Amino acid sequence: MEHRNDNETAEGTERKPSWIKVRLPNGREFWDVKQLVEGKHLFTVCEEAHCPNRYECWNQGTATFMIAGERCTRACAYCAVKTAKPFPLDPEEPQHVADAVVHMKLRHAVITMVTRDDLPDGAAAHFAQVIRAVRKASPSTIIEVLASDLNEKPSSIRTLMAARPHIFGHNLETVERLTPIVRFRAQYQRSLRVLRMALDCVDGKVSTKSGIMLGLGETEDELFRSMDDLLEHGVTVLTLGQYLRPSRNHLPVVKYIHPDDFVRYEEVARAKGFRHVASGPLVRSSYHAANFTPEADVLEAINEDLRKAGEL
Repeated sequence: MEHRNDNETAEGTERKPSWIKVRLPNGREFWDVKQLVEGKHLFTVCEEAHCPNRYECWNQGTATFMIAGERCTRACAYCAVKTAKPFPLDPEEPQHVADAVVHMKLRHAVITMVTRDDLPDGAAAHFAQVIRAVRKASPSTIIEVLASDLNEKPSSIRTLMAARPHIFGHNLETVERLTPIVRFRAQYQRSLRVLRMALDCVDGKVSTKSGIMLGLGETEDELFRSMDDLLEHGVTVLTLGQYLRPSRNHLPVVKYIHPDDFVRYEEVARAKGFRHVASGPLVRSSYHAANFTPEADVLEAINEDLRKAGEL
């Protein structure tokens, strides 16, 4: 199905406002990261999801790894990641990701995943293996994960959280009213419960994070309600960014949010109680993720639990 709106030109490309500017690759670091990713047969959400910041991040020598393959079992109307029958999990992927983290000297690694509804555990055990491999190779690296909803299976969430990521992220993506349109087979309330379950699995000893795209037709009241919902479920880190249409086969942009409004939304979110907020037209879940560091007591609690388990 093709979607058209008033922002679209006759050629099918959307007219973007002046504040939507994407940097092009121009540094050695960009090509170093590209060579490393391709050499290790890794996937990044930077490329698979057509992230507008990929050139900037790669020029800075950072990337967000996407594990469990490049094929997703869901077909969300906003997402550029390929939907198809997935390939089997790569048993060498955990070590490849760990090697890349060491090579890039990452102090903060962000790892996300495709949704794997074809697997009983949603690839939770595989994700846990990746986390443990990264920690073994680079013990001082902050590990941030951006997980699927894992079909809200308590056993899968426990498996993932047992590997003790420092930051657990799961994106709400949009407001409740728009969720059935934007997120295929996802549920707004389920996502909130998953965030709370991840927190409760480790007795609150993790920072939880979520992101919302703007410009899909949400109202400000709906956005503020979603902020409240996230806070009520223990989320302390929030990202807000402009939805950008990956292709003509995806949902159109209803509105381009002005940068001044993003500043205002950040102020509202902070006033409501979020500990860290990143808000701007090109902000994505992992954009400048290293600017946030979990609370010292959370880090120490995680390290203490890992020492007791003999994993640190």
